[in-house]
Amino acid sequence: MKKLIILLVLALLLSSIFVIADEEDEEEEEPIENECGIFNLGSCITQKLFEYTTVIINAPIQPLISLVKKLLSEPVIISVFQYLWKIMAYVISIFYGLLFLYAGFNFMTSGHDIVKRDNAKKWLKNIIIMIVLIQTSYFLYDIIVQISATLTNGVLGLIDDSFFQLTLNNLVNNALQFFFAIPYVITLLITALLLILRYAIVSIGIALFPIGLFLYFIEPLKDYGKLILNFLGINIFITFFCAIVLLAFSKLINLPVFSSLKIMVMITAFFAVIFIIVYFLFFALIKSASKTEGKIRSVIVKYGKYLV
Repeated sequence: MKKLIILLVLALLLSSIFVIADEEDEEEEEPIENECGIFNLGSCITQKLFEYTTVIINAPIQPLISLVKKLLSEPVIISVFQYLWKIMAYVISIFYGLLFLYAGFNFMTSGHDIVKRDNAKKWLKNIIIMIVLIQTSYFLYDIIVQISATLTNGVLGLIDDSFFQLTLNNLVNNALQFFFAIPYVITLLITALLLILRYAIVSIGIALFPIGLFLYFIEPLKDYGKLILNFLGINIFITFFCAIVLLAFSKLINLPVFSSLKIMVMITAFFAVIFIIVYFLFFALIKSASKTEGKIRSVIVKYGKYLV
């Protein structure tokens, strides 16, 4: 299943690159429009005035749009917390010797018990894998972040820049933009704040990543390791799914039914992005935490009677 997901993601990335290349080729083949001259002075003045008006009405929100796009597409800089990763990796390395002693002790005391001997071998194998992953966790985490940014960029490249901007194309849409301009700015602002929170979590996550790997390979603490790794994975790749949602809504405005409702489609698109971020950032984390707590409690109830 994991291999299938990886293949699908790679296929999506390649298809995005090919589509972008095809669009660039089509744009190059388009004929160049006639420049302004004495014979088309009237239409040229009208067009330039229209373009200037569009720039003016988008000027107040353009920095916010650029911030949202940058937070979605650019890879998170994790080098700021590299020293924290070194501290965590050093602290975890203290337990390597104890884990090897525990695995060796179980192997030596297993005798002719095949089950105990297999468990001891499994422990030893997990410890070796854990050490390799933790010591290379910084580079592994950076590669995962870069892959997520590349995928997101590939999808955002398919969205026309005009989708995020206010446009003067028809009377109905112009009137709706007048009434819904402020709600649109508010949705952009909320989206930017949530993306900043996600950026901070992913950046600090480089210090949590080795802890999650360490807990994952310790059987009694495996659920906590899964919780940390799932939470970081969701935060890393959540922008990719947000980009897919924005791409889907950007295609809706090409339909006749939504051609006069562009501002409402834009607001709905960012509401969907906000919902995705909030759900995966908070509700999914709470659900995973409660599920993990339930498993730990069942283990305590099951084996606690032997400790009494």
